[in-house]
Amino acid sequence: GATIRKDEETGEIFIARVIHGGLADRSGLLHPGDLLVEVNGNPVVGLDPEQVIQILMDSQGTILFKVLPNETPASSSCCAKSVFVRAMVDYCPLQDTSIPCPDAGMAFRRGDLLEVVDQSDERWWQARKLPSAASCARLIPSAGRLKSRLSTSEPRKIRTKQMTASLSSAGFRQSFCLWRRTSHRRRRQSCTSCSPTLSSLSSPYEEVSLYQRHPEEKHRLIVLAGASGVGVNELRKRLIKTNPLSLQGPLPHTTRPIRAGELAKPEYHFVSKELFEYMVVSHRFVEYGEFRGHLYGTSIDAIDDVLRRGQICIVDVEPHNVQMLRTSRLKPFVIFIKPPSPERLRETRREARIISAQASRAFTEDDFLQLEEASRLLEVKYRHLFDRVLVNEDLQECCSRLFSLIQEAQQEPQWTPVGWSQK
Repeated sequence: GATIRKDEETGEIFIARVIHGGLADRSGLLHPGDLLVEVNGNPVVGLDPEQVIQILMDSQGTILFKVLPNETPASSSCCAKSVFVRAMVDYCPLQDTSIPCPDAGMAFRRGDLLEVVDQSDERWWQARKLPSAASCARLIPSAGRLKSRLSTSEPRKIRTKQMTASLSSAGFRQSFCLWRRTSHRRRRQSCTSCSPTLSSLSSPYEEVSLYQRHPEEKHRLIVLAGASGVGVNELRKRLIKTNPLSLQGPLPHTTRPIRAGELAKPEYHFVSKELFEYMVVSHRFVEYGEFRGHLYGTSIDAIDDVLRRGQICIVDVEPHNVQMLRTSRLKPFVIFIKPPSPERLRETRREARIISAQASRAFTEDDFLQLEEASRLLEVKYRHLFDRVLVNEDLQECCSRLFSLIQEAQQEPQWTPVGWSQK
Protein backbone atom coordinates (compact mmCIF):
# COMPACT_ATOMS: atom_id res chain seq x y z
CA GLY A 1 0.00 0.00 0.00
CA ALA A 2 3.01 2.35 0.12
CA THR A 3 6.59 2.72 -1.10
CA ILE A 4 9.57 3.99 0.86
CA ARG A 5 12.79 5.84 0.08
CA LYS A 6 16.07 6.40 1.93
CA ASP A 7 17.74 9.74 2.51
CA GLU A 8 21.32 8.87 1.59
CA GLU A 9 22.75 11.67 3.75
CA THR A 10 20.90 10.96 7.01
CA GLY A 11 20.00 7.29 6.50
CA GLU A 12 16.38 8.08 7.40
CA ILE A 13 13.53 6.15 5.79
CA PHE A 14 10.56 8.13 4.47
CA ILE A 15 7.21 7.19 2.99
CA ALA A 16 7.69 7.97 -0.70
CA ARG A 17 4.11 7.52 -1.82
CA VAL A 18 0.86 5.97 -0.64
CA ILE A 19 -0.77 3.78 -3.28
CA HIS A 20 -4.22 5.10 -4.20
CA GLY A 21 -6.96 2.73 -3.05
CA GLY A 22 -4.65 0.53 -0.98
CA LEU A 23 -4.97 -0.29 2.70
CA ALA A 24 -2.62 2.51 3.80
CA ASP A 25 -4.56 5.01 1.70
CA ARG A 26 -7.92 3.88 3.06
CA SER A 27 -6.68 4.01 6.66
CA GLY A 28 -5.52 7.61 6.26
CA LEU A 29 -2.66 6.98 8.71
CA LEU A 30 0.30 7.22 6.33
CA HIS A 31 1.20 10.14 4.07
CA PRO A 32 4.02 10.89 1.65
CA GLY A 33 6.94 12.45 3.50
CA ASP A 34 6.23 10.75 6.86
CA LEU A 35 9.42 9.62 8.63
CA LEU A 36 9.41 5.90 9.37
CA VAL A 37 11.14 5.30 12.71
CA GLU A 38 10.32 1.70 13.69
CA VAL A 39 8.59 -1.39 12.32
CA ASN A 40 7.34 -3.75 15.03
CA GLY A 41 9.82 -2.20 17.46
CA ASN A 42 12.77 -2.53 15.08
CA PRO A 43 14.57 0.76 14.35
CA VAL A 44 14.89 1.31 10.61
CA VAL A 45 17.17 4.36 10.48
CA GLY A 46 20.27 3.45 8.45
CA LEU A 47 18.69 0.38 6.86
CA ASP A 48 18.26 0.00 3.14
CA PRO A 49 14.67 -0.07 1.82
CA GLU A 50 15.16 -3.73 0.88
CA GLN A 51 15.99 -4.55 4.52
CA VAL A 52 12.87 -2.74 5.73
CA ILE A 53 10.78 -4.69 3.24
CA GLN A 54 12.31 -7.94 4.49
CA ILE A 55 11.27 -7.04 8.06
CA LEU A 56 7.71 -6.54 6.81
CA MET A 57 7.76 -9.85 4.95
CA ASP A 58 8.99 -11.69 8.05
CA SER A 59 6.30 -10.12 10.26
CA GLN A 60 3.17 -12.04 11.20
CA GLY A 61 -0.15 -10.75 12.45
CA THR A 62 -0.45 -7.06 13.29
CA ILE A 63 2.30 -4.77 12.01
CA LEU A 64 3.08 -1.66 14.07
CA PHE A 65 4.65 1.40 12.46
CA LYS A 66 6.20 4.22 14.42
CA VAL A 67 6.22 7.34 12.29
CA LEU A 68 6.81 11.04 12.62
CA PRO A 69 4.19 12.83 10.49
CA ASN A 70 5.32 15.10 7.71
CA GLU A 71 4.97 18.69 8.94
CA THR A 72 3.75 19.82 5.50
CA PRO A 73 1.77 16.85 4.21
CA ALA A 74 0.95 16.68 0.53
CA SER A 75 -2.64 17.17 -0.51
CA SER A 76 -4.67 13.99 -0.36
CA SER A 77 -4.74 12.00 -3.58
CA CYS A 78 -8.42 11.27 -3.05
CA CYS A 79 -9.19 14.87 -4.00
CA ALA A 80 -7.29 14.66 -7.30
CA LYS A 81 -9.34 14.39 -10.47
CA SER A 82 -8.80 11.26 -12.53
CA VAL A 83 -7.41 11.62 -16.05
CA PHE A 84 -8.13 8.96 -18.66
CA VAL A 85 -5.47 8.12 -21.23
CA ARG A 86 -4.79 5.62 -23.99
CA ALA A 87 -1.33 4.05 -23.94
CA MET A 88 0.51 4.69 -27.21
CA VAL A 89 3.43 2.40 -26.34
CA ASP A 90 4.11 -0.85 -24.47
CA TYR A 91 5.55 -0.89 -20.97
CA CYS A 92 6.72 -3.63 -18.60
CA PRO A 93 7.80 -2.68 -15.04
CA LEU A 94 9.90 -5.84 -14.74
CA GLN A 95 12.13 -4.53 -17.53
CA ASP A 96 12.46 -1.07 -15.99
CA THR A 97 15.35 -0.90 -13.53
CA SER A 98 14.44 2.62 -12.44
CA ILE A 99 10.99 1.84 -11.03
CA PRO A 100 10.90 2.23 -7.20
CA CYS A 101 9.03 -1.05 -6.70
CA PRO A 102 8.57 -3.43 -9.66
CA ASP A 103 5.88 -5.37 -7.78
CA ALA A 104 3.84 -2.18 -7.50
CA GLY A 105 4.21 -1.42 -11.20
CA MET A 106 1.60 -2.01 -13.87
CA ALA A 107 2.35 -3.45 -17.30
CA PHE A 108 0.35 -2.19 -20.25
CA ARG A 109 0.24 -2.47 -24.02
CA ARG A 110 -0.35 0.20 -26.61
CA GLY A 111 -4.07 0.75 -26.97
CA ASP A 112 -4.87 0.00 -23.30
CA LEU A 113 -7.13 2.49 -21.51
CA LEU A 114 -5.75 3.76 -18.19
CA GLU A 115 -7.31 5.82 -15.42
CA VAL A 116 -4.56 7.99 -13.92
CA VAL A 117 -5.61 8.74 -10.35
CA ASP A 118 -2.48 10.48 -9.04
CA GLN A 119 0.06 12.66 -10.85
CA SER A 120 1.55 14.33 -7.76
CA ASP A 121 4.92 12.64 -8.42
CA GLU A 122 6.52 14.08 -11.55
CA ARG A 123 8.28 10.77 -12.21
CA TRP A 124 5.78 8.07 -11.26
CA TRP A 125 2.02 8.23 -11.67
CA GLN A 126 -0.58 5.95 -10.15
CA ALA A 127 -3.16 4.38 -12.46
CA ARG A 128 -5.68 1.61 -13.00
CA LYS A 129 -6.26 -0.27 -16.24
CA LEU A 130 -9.78 -0.13 -17.69
CA PRO A 131 -12.06 -1.92 -17.49
CA SER A 132 -11.05 -3.04 -14.01
CA ALA A 133 -12.71 -3.76 -10.70
CA ALA A 134 -9.42 -3.30 -8.83
CA SER A 135 -9.58 -0.57 -6.20
CA CYS A 136 -5.81 -0.36 -5.72
CA ALA A 137 -3.83 1.66 -8.25
CA ARG A 138 -0.38 0.72 -9.51
CA LEU A 139 2.69 2.66 -10.61
CA ILE A 140 3.34 3.74 -14.19
CA PRO A 141 6.03 6.12 -15.46
CA SER A 142 4.91 9.70 -16.01
CA ALA A 143 4.60 10.88 -19.61
CA GLY A 144 7.89 12.77 -19.41
CA ARG A 145 9.78 9.92 -17.82
CA LEU A 146 8.45 7.31 -20.24
CA LYS A 147 9.18 9.44 -23.29
CA SER A 148 12.70 10.07 -22.02
CA ARG A 149 13.18 6.33 -21.47
CA LEU A 150 11.95 5.51 -24.96
CA SER A 151 14.09 8.17 -26.61
CA THR A 152 17.23 6.68 -25.10
CA SER A 153 16.43 3.17 -26.30
CA GLU A 154 16.57 2.11 -29.94
CA PRO A 155 13.01 1.48 -31.14
CA ARG A 156 12.38 -1.97 -32.53
CA LYS A 157 11.46 -1.74 -36.18
CA ILE A 158 8.59 -3.92 -37.29
CA ARG A 159 8.49 -4.79 -40.94
CA THR A 160 5.30 -6.12 -42.46
CA LYS A 161 5.11 -8.18 -45.59
CA GLN A 162 2.24 -7.40 -47.91
CA MET A 163 0.47 -9.86 -50.16
CA THR A 164 1.01 -8.92 -53.77
CA ALA A 165 -2.49 -9.57 -55.06
CA SER A 166 -6.16 -9.61 -54.20
CA LEU A 167 -8.84 -12.28 -53.95
CA SER A 168 -10.91 -12.89 -57.03
CA SER A 169 -13.99 -12.76 -54.82
CA ALA A 170 -13.31 -9.13 -53.92
CA GLY A 171 -14.48 -7.76 -57.26
CA PHE A 172 -15.37 -4.29 -55.94
CA ARG A 173 -14.15 -1.79 -58.54
CA GLN A 174 -11.64 -4.43 -59.62
CA SER A 175 -8.99 -2.19 -61.14
CA PHE A 176 -8.97 -0.02 -57.99
CA CYS A 177 -8.68 -3.11 -55.79
CA LEU A 178 -5.86 -4.44 -57.92
CA TRP A 179 -4.08 -1.13 -57.56
CA ARG A 180 -4.62 -1.32 -53.79
CA ARG A 181 -3.09 -4.79 -53.58
CA THR A 182 -0.49 -5.00 -56.34
CA SER A 183 1.34 -1.70 -56.38
CA HIS A 184 2.72 -1.29 -52.87
CA ARG A 185 6.11 -0.16 -54.09
CA ARG A 186 4.51 2.55 -56.19
CA ARG A 187 1.93 3.63 -53.63
CA ARG A 188 2.34 6.84 -51.71
CA GLN A 189 0.80 8.41 -48.65
CA SER A 190 0.46 11.99 -47.55
CA CYS A 191 3.43 13.16 -45.48
CA THR A 192 0.98 13.97 -42.68
CA SER A 193 -0.09 10.34 -42.45
CA CYS A 194 3.25 8.83 -41.56
CA SER A 195 2.99 6.58 -38.54
CA PRO A 196 4.90 8.11 -35.62
CA THR A 197 7.84 6.26 -34.17
CA LEU A 198 8.18 5.90 -30.43
CA SER A 199 10.78 8.64 -30.25
CA SER A 200 8.68 11.12 -32.25
CA LEU A 201 5.47 10.76 -30.24
CA SER A 202 4.33 13.98 -28.63
CA SER A 203 3.39 11.85 -25.62
CA PRO A 204 3.36 8.12 -24.85
CA TYR A 205 -0.14 8.68 -23.43
CA GLU A 206 -3.08 10.15 -25.34
CA GLU A 207 -5.68 11.81 -23.11
CA VAL A 208 -9.17 10.55 -23.90
CA SER A 209 -12.74 11.19 -22.85
CA LEU A 210 -16.11 9.59 -23.51
CA TYR A 211 -17.68 11.02 -26.64
CA GLN A 212 -21.22 10.37 -27.86
CA ARG A 213 -22.29 11.62 -31.24
CA HIS A 214 -25.24 14.03 -31.22
CA PRO A 215 -28.01 13.05 -33.67
CA GLU A 216 -27.57 16.36 -35.52
CA GLU A 217 -23.83 15.83 -36.01
CA LYS A 218 -22.34 14.20 -39.10
CA HIS A 219 -21.79 10.48 -38.80
CA ARG A 220 -18.44 9.22 -37.63
CA LEU A 221 -16.17 7.89 -40.36
CA ILE A 222 -15.82 4.09 -40.28
CA VAL A 223 -12.34 2.81 -41.10
CA LEU A 224 -11.59 -0.84 -41.81
CA ALA A 225 -8.00 -2.04 -41.72
CA GLY A 226 -6.32 -5.38 -42.06
CA ALA A 227 -3.69 -7.38 -43.88
CA SER A 228 -4.16 -8.03 -47.59
CA GLY A 229 -6.25 -11.14 -48.14
CA VAL A 230 -8.06 -11.07 -44.80
CA GLY A 231 -11.34 -10.01 -46.44
CA VAL A 232 -11.54 -6.30 -45.60
CA ASN A 233 -12.64 -5.26 -49.07
CA GLU A 234 -15.26 -8.00 -49.36
CA LEU A 235 -16.72 -7.04 -45.98
CA ARG A 236 -16.91 -3.42 -47.06
CA LYS A 237 -18.52 -4.42 -50.36
CA ARG A 238 -21.20 -6.52 -48.67
CA LEU A 239 -22.01 -3.88 -46.07
CA ILE A 240 -22.62 -1.24 -48.74
CA LYS A 241 -24.60 -3.63 -50.95
CA THR A 242 -26.96 -4.63 -48.13
CA ASN A 243 -27.26 -1.10 -46.66
CA PRO A 244 -26.98 1.26 -49.66
CA LEU A 245 -29.10 4.02 -48.13
CA SER A 246 -27.09 4.34 -44.92
CA LEU A 247 -23.59 3.17 -45.93
CA GLN A 248 -21.44 4.37 -48.82
CA GLY A 249 -17.79 4.46 -49.75
CA PRO A 250 -15.93 7.46 -51.17
CA LEU A 251 -15.68 7.69 -54.93
CA PRO A 252 -11.98 7.26 -55.89
CA HIS A 253 -10.14 9.65 -58.17
CA THR A 254 -8.31 8.37 -61.24
CA THR A 255 -6.48 9.71 -64.26
CA ARG A 256 -7.43 6.81 -66.55
CA PRO A 257 -9.74 7.58 -69.52
CA ILE A 258 -13.50 7.16 -69.18
CA ARG A 259 -14.76 3.92 -70.70
CA ALA A 260 -17.93 3.49 -72.68
CA GLY A 261 -21.01 3.43 -70.45
CA GLU A 262 -19.26 4.77 -67.34
CA LEU A 263 -20.88 8.19 -67.50
CA ALA A 264 -24.30 6.72 -66.66
CA LYS A 265 -23.08 5.41 -63.30
CA PRO A 266 -19.54 6.63 -62.63
CA GLU A 267 -17.43 4.65 -60.21
CA TYR A 268 -14.60 7.20 -60.21
CA HIS A 269 -13.92 10.91 -60.22
CA PHE A 270 -12.15 11.19 -63.58
CA VAL A 271 -9.57 13.98 -63.42
CA SER A 272 -6.56 15.13 -65.36
CA LYS A 273 -3.08 14.13 -64.32
CA GLU A 274 -2.32 17.79 -63.54
CA LEU A 275 -5.28 18.08 -61.15
CA PHE A 276 -4.41 14.75 -59.52
CA GLU A 277 -0.83 15.86 -58.92
CA TYR A 278 -2.07 19.19 -57.52
CA MET A 279 -4.25 17.25 -55.05
CA VAL A 280 -1.22 15.18 -54.09
CA VAL A 281 0.94 18.18 -53.20
CA SER A 282 -2.05 19.68 -51.35
CA HIS A 283 -2.26 16.51 -49.21
CA ARG A 284 -5.85 15.83 -50.28
CA PHE A 285 -5.34 12.06 -50.58
CA VAL A 286 -5.43 9.54 -47.77
CA GLU A 287 -3.53 7.21 -50.07
CA TYR A 288 -2.76 7.11 -53.78
CA GLY A 289 -0.70 5.21 -56.28
CA GLU A 290 -0.19 4.07 -59.84
CA PHE A 291 -1.57 1.04 -61.66
CA ARG A 292 -0.91 0.25 -65.31
CA GLY A 293 0.22 3.79 -65.97
CA HIS A 294 -2.78 5.51 -64.36
CA LEU A 295 -3.06 7.21 -60.97
CA TYR A 296 -5.70 6.22 -58.40
CA GLY A 297 -6.44 7.69 -54.99
CA THR A 298 -8.87 8.02 -52.08
CA SER A 299 -9.38 11.67 -51.18
CA ILE A 300 -10.56 13.49 -48.09
CA ASP A 301 -12.96 15.45 -50.34
CA ALA A 302 -14.67 12.24 -51.48
CA ILE A 303 -15.10 11.17 -47.85
CA ASP A 304 -16.62 14.55 -47.02
CA ASP A 305 -19.07 14.19 -49.93
CA VAL A 306 -20.54 11.03 -48.39
CA LEU A 307 -20.77 12.52 -44.90
CA ARG A 308 -22.45 15.69 -46.19
CA ARG A 309 -25.19 13.56 -47.73
CA GLY A 310 -26.02 12.27 -44.25
CA GLN A 311 -24.66 8.78 -44.90
CA ILE A 312 -22.08 6.77 -42.99
CA CYS A 313 -18.83 6.70 -44.95
CA ILE A 314 -16.91 3.44 -44.77
CA VAL A 315 -13.35 3.17 -46.08
CA ASP A 316 -10.64 0.55 -45.99
CA VAL A 317 -7.09 1.86 -45.82
CA GLU A 318 -3.66 0.55 -45.03
CA PRO A 319 -3.07 0.77 -41.24
CA HIS A 320 -0.18 3.21 -41.64
CA ASN A 321 -2.61 5.69 -43.22
CA VAL A 322 -5.10 5.65 -40.35
CA GLN A 323 -3.24 8.42 -38.51
CA MET A 324 -4.10 11.01 -41.19
CA LEU A 325 -7.82 10.36 -40.66
CA ARG A 326 -7.71 10.78 -36.87
CA THR A 327 -9.10 14.31 -36.75
CA SER A 328 -11.84 15.93 -34.69
CA ARG A 329 -13.76 16.60 -37.90
CA LEU A 330 -13.94 12.98 -39.08
CA LYS A 331 -13.83 11.28 -35.64
CA PRO A 332 -13.00 7.89 -37.20
CA PHE A 333 -13.99 4.61 -35.59
CA VAL A 334 -11.27 2.14 -36.60
CA ILE A 335 -11.94 -1.60 -36.81
CA PHE A 336 -9.08 -4.02 -37.39
CA ILE A 337 -10.01 -7.24 -39.20
CA LYS A 338 -8.01 -10.33 -38.21
CA PRO A 339 -7.81 -13.70 -39.95
CA PRO A 340 -9.39 -16.72 -38.23
CA SER A 341 -7.52 -19.72 -36.87
CA PRO A 342 -5.03 -21.32 -39.29
CA GLU A 343 -7.38 -24.25 -39.93
CA ARG A 344 -10.39 -22.02 -40.61
CA LEU A 345 -8.31 -19.68 -42.77
CA ARG A 346 -7.28 -22.52 -45.06
CA GLU A 347 -10.84 -23.85 -45.19
CA THR A 348 -12.41 -20.52 -46.18
CA ARG A 349 -9.75 -19.75 -48.81
CA ARG A 350 -9.88 -23.19 -50.43
CA GLU A 351 -11.72 -21.95 -53.53
CA ALA A 352 -10.38 -18.37 -53.53
CA ARG A 353 -7.76 -17.27 -55.99
CA ILE A 354 -5.07 -14.62 -56.01
CA ILE A 355 -5.21 -12.20 -58.92
CA SER A 356 -2.19 -10.28 -60.10
CA ALA A 357 -1.69 -8.10 -63.14
CA GLN A 358 -0.09 -11.09 -64.85
CA ALA A 359 -1.96 -14.21 -63.71
CA SER A 360 -4.48 -15.87 -61.40
CA ARG A 361 -3.54 -18.67 -59.04
CA ALA A 362 -4.69 -20.54 -55.96
CA PHE A 363 -3.48 -19.80 -52.44
CA THR A 364 -0.29 -21.54 -51.37
CA GLU A 365 0.89 -22.42 -47.89
CA ASP A 366 3.38 -19.54 -48.08
CA ASP A 367 0.47 -17.16 -48.77
CA PHE A 368 -1.34 -18.35 -45.65
CA LEU A 369 1.76 -18.02 -43.47
CA GLN A 370 2.47 -14.58 -44.89
CA LEU A 371 -1.10 -13.42 -44.20
CA GLU A 372 -0.99 -14.66 -40.59
CA GLU A 373 2.37 -13.03 -39.90
CA ALA A 374 1.44 -9.74 -41.60
CA SER A 375 -1.77 -9.54 -39.56
CA ARG A 376 0.07 -10.24 -36.31
CA LEU A 377 2.69 -7.57 -36.94
CA LEU A 378 0.12 -4.97 -38.03
CA GLU A 379 -1.84 -5.49 -34.83
CA VAL A 380 1.29 -5.17 -32.71
CA LYS A 381 2.43 -1.98 -34.43
CA TYR A 382 -0.89 -0.15 -34.82
CA ARG A 383 -3.00 -1.52 -31.96
CA HIS A 384 -3.21 1.92 -30.32
CA LEU A 385 -5.14 3.22 -33.35
CA PHE A 386 -7.82 0.51 -33.29
CA ASP A 387 -11.15 0.97 -31.52
CA ARG A 388 -12.20 -2.66 -32.06
CA VAL A 389 -10.64 -5.89 -33.31
CA LEU A 390 -12.84 -8.33 -35.23
CA VAL A 391 -11.98 -11.86 -36.38
CA ASN A 392 -13.25 -12.78 -39.85
CA GLU A 393 -14.23 -16.32 -38.92
CA ASP A 394 -17.27 -16.45 -41.20
CA LEU A 395 -17.94 -13.76 -43.80
CA GLN A 396 -21.68 -13.47 -43.21
CA GLU A 397 -21.40 -13.55 -39.42
CA CYS A 398 -18.50 -11.10 -39.44
CA CYS A 399 -20.47 -8.75 -41.69
CA SER A 400 -23.38 -8.82 -39.24
CA ARG A 401 -21.12 -8.13 -36.27
CA LEU A 402 -19.40 -5.37 -38.20
CA PHE A 403 -22.70 -3.64 -38.89
CA SER A 404 -23.53 -3.82 -35.16
CA LEU A 405 -20.19 -2.17 -34.35
CA ILE A 406 -20.90 0.58 -36.87
CA GLN A 407 -24.23 1.29 -35.21
CA GLU A 408 -22.55 1.25 -31.80
CA ALA A 409 -19.98 3.79 -32.97
CA GLN A 410 -22.73 6.19 -34.05
CA GLN A 411 -25.09 5.75 -31.11
CA GLU A 412 -23.11 4.83 -27.97
CA PRO A 413 -20.38 6.62 -25.97
CA GLN A 414 -16.84 5.78 -27.06
CA TRP A 415 -13.38 6.71 -25.80
CA THR A 416 -11.86 9.24 -28.19
CA PRO A 417 -9.02 11.81 -27.99
CA VAL A 418 -10.11 14.51 -25.57
CA GLY A 419 -9.97 17.23 -28.23
CA TRP A 420 -12.67 15.51 -30.31
CA SER A 421 -15.39 16.21 -27.76
CA GLN A 422 -14.36 19.81 -27.02
CA LYS A 423 -16.29 22.51 -28.80
